[in-house]
Amino acid sequence: MSPRIVILATGGTIVSSGSSSTQLTGYSITDYRAQDLLDAVPELNAYADIDLETVSNIDSSSMNSTIWVALARRAQALCDDPSVSGIVITHGTDTMEETAYFLHLTVHTDKPIVLTGAMRPSTAISADGPLNLLNAVRTATCPSAKNKGVLVVLNDRILGARDVTKTDPTNVATFAHQDFGVLGLIAGEHIEFFRTPIRRHTLHSEFTVPALPLPRVDIIVSHADDDGLLAQASVAAGARGIIHAGTGNGSISKPMEPALVEAARKGVCVIRASRVSGGMVVEGHDRWQDAGFIPSGTLSAVKSRILLQVALAHQKKPTDLLRIFSEY
Repeated sequence: MSPRIVILATGGTIVSSGSSSTQLTGYSITDYRAQDLLDAVPELNAYADIDLETVSNIDSSSMNSTIWVALARRAQALCDDPSVSGIVITHGTDTMEETAYFLHLTVHTDKPIVLTGAMRPSTAISADGPLNLLNAVRTATCPSAKNKGVLVVLNDRILGARDVTKTDPTNVATFAHQDFGVLGLIAGEHIEFFRTPIRRHTLHSEFTVPALPLPRVDIIVSHADDDGLLAQASVAAGARGIIHAGTGNGSISKPMEPALVEAARKGVCVIRASRVSGGMVVEGHDRWQDAGFIPSGTLSAVKSRILLQVALAHQKKPTDLLRIFSEY
């Protein structure tokens, strides 16, 4: 019996089209459907029995927590179905790493959940979507993909949800693990894994799919002339958390620091991340620890935001956050 793979479609470049085969930017989702994509890859049927469901049909730059929660709930229900072997999610690349990490934290399963997409629209010369979809389905049927958490598969690379990041606006080799390397590679008929994520995820996560609305958590990116106004605006807007993407080791400018200290005094959780693309943010000045600021470790600012949102949605206290950011 063939494995049963359910494809959950959310939109993105993989189902977008342009006016010519050389239009590689400025395309849009028009009349091309997820079913058209499946019809274009009949080879899928050689690897699995395929079911298709559409969760949304948007450019992933407009992804939101309402779709995240609906997607996570549907993924959980499918993973709880003994007849389902794995899930593939087609998704735009702009926020794919965020959706992947949300699912990584909230869906409890050892079955493969694989996100894939495309950097070129369906009408482009050398469109990458069809092969990415085929490889995602193949990965979802691979026994070695079990218990690896949520995966991202594009361009013959298998990457983990926690550490994957988009590194190039247009290149098909955009996704990478900046410091840790790929989890696995796809070469012809071979699917090989070389690493296993060790931070808590999926079956080992203390989190489940949260109720809406998710707590507001804002990201503030440090820069020259940073004056603290955005932190004050964030508090005024009702944020329960602020991710400060500071310079270097999560450094905070002199004008911004009192605004963040005041935010923390008012009960807003402050996470020190970095605008630098790699490395690890660790403790800085003692006064930052005294104010309750939490270093993000190796999590990017956008992943830190998701972890804090999920933690706050589960009523975690500020005293829990240092442990949570060290375990996830």
